[in-house]
Amino acid sequence: MRSFFYFALFAFGFCSSAIAGSKEDAFQVVEKWSKAFTEADVDTLVGLYSPDAVFLGTGTKNIISQPDGVRKYFEGTLLGNRKFIASQLDSSTMALNDTTVIVTALDKLIATVDGKSQAFFGRVTFVLAKRGSEWKIVSFHRSAMPP
Repeated sequence: MRSFFYFALFAFGFCSSAIAGSKEDAFQVVEKWSKAFTEADVDTLVGLYSPDAVFLGTGTKNIISQPDGVRKYFEGTLLGNRKFIASQLDSSTMALNDTTVIVTALDKLIATVDGKSQAFFGRVTFVLAKRGSEWKIVSFHRSAMPP
């Protein structure tokens, strides 16, 4: 009985550290997302999503479930005369297991058009899953902060 207790304690400690590492590794994808959004790097953004991802951007009226739909969304949003700066204001990261992590955040987008800037605050959720050796966004939702 005592050896089972020690084994269980060891196994729990090993799993806890693996899950903690998963949270940190997965959150790096969110940081890459913010950087690529700010740089209007559509190719990098699309590459962060799994091919089977579900996507609901702030301006979408339909669920996007194809990579070309994600690409069209970001091209329409980022490749015009507006420039954005994306930042996470507050976030919570929860590991469901060692291959699935949810990041829920409050964010701020600063949009600049013709030299005039305006801040837009929102709520965003990333569900990340390990696909092979890489973390990918499998579900994304962003909505404007209510007044």
